[in-house]
Amino acid sequence: MFFTNYLQHQGLSYAWSWTISQVVLIGVAEVVLLVSIAFWILADRKIWAAVQMRRGPNVVGVFGLLQTFADAMKFMFKEPIIPAAANKVIFILAPLVTTTLAFAGWAVVPLDNGWVAADINVGVLYLFAISSLGVYGVIMGGWASNSKYAFLAALRSAAQMVSYEVSIGFVIITVLLYAGSLNLSDIVRAQGPDIRGWYLLSPLFPMFVIFFVSALAETQRPPFDLLEAESELVAGFMVEYSSTPFLLFFLGEYVNIILLCAVMSVMFLGGWLPPVAIWPFTVVPGVIWFVIKIAIMFFMISMVKAFVPRYRYDQLMRLGWKVFLPTSMAWVALTAAIVVLFRHHVGA
Repeated sequence: MFFTNYLQHQGLSYAWSWTISQVVLIGVAEVVLLVSIAFWILADRKIWAAVQMRRGPNVVGVFGLLQTFADAMKFMFKEPIIPAAANKVIFILAPLVTTTLAFAGWAVVPLDNGWVAADINVGVLYLFAISSLGVYGVIMGGWASNSKYAFLAALRSAAQMVSYEVSIGFVIITVLLYAGSLNLSDIVRAQGPDIRGWYLLSPLFPMFVIFFVSALAETQRPPFDLLEAESELVAGFMVEYSSTPFLLFFLGEYVNIILLCAVMSVMFLGGWLPPVAIWPFTVVPGVIWFVIKIAIMFFMISMVKAFVPRYRYDQLMRLGWKVFLPTSMAWVALTAAIVVLFRHHVGA
């Protein structure tokens, strides 16, 4: 708003001032997110190293802080190789689609009270639509590579992502029933001023567990990284990719991981709200609390990769369709009953 007013004082109309300010603010937010991904990747590697009692990245920069930037530069200066029989247009578009959709999901995520690019009333539906479209980047990359390994991995990924999106959808419905709104900012406000109102400590706790595990499957994180199973599919749908296109797939994967950590923080951990609404907790800016909660969720996801063995594909599908789906459907009915019977104790 400040930037919009400043541009209006410079003689621009409100429409142009608002448009330019939004573009600049969104651009700055995306650059900050892009730079932060480098440190999330480094944190991921450091956590695995600590679990395995080794040092991890420690050469490039102080404590290895610049290692991810060095890796990114290496990828960007390599020559991209496109297979002769590949569909070159779709082959190049696939990583762009994956990365663009991953960044687009952040448009409706509130970082603090009023800190959101698009505070729309259907923010949850927007997020669900963006996550559903993400499978197209994988399918495009696997099909355009003209490789049986890449194509099989893409088919496996599509089935995996669609299967667990169904469970995530029912989990989201339970949260919407409690909050009474599709707006992500309203969902945060509905969780009260402190930890007692967080949905993590409500009857929705089993839904948090299902959402967490489904998020691992949705982003192909271990133990559900079946589309990249080296022993079966020679690194999966990205086997023919190199250089910057491979980097874009890798970047999109991590942006999606952090996005789902943010969504879990919003829906179950009170978003930007402090743990206790007393001093000195209320002095800390809400965005700091939000980042701390994202870091906690990311740490849990990294620890899962460090010590949980990979599932077989039939086990993956059985868990999604025979355990998570009926459980989440039953919890939707239970949550609806709780809301109807105890309406004055639930929601905003």
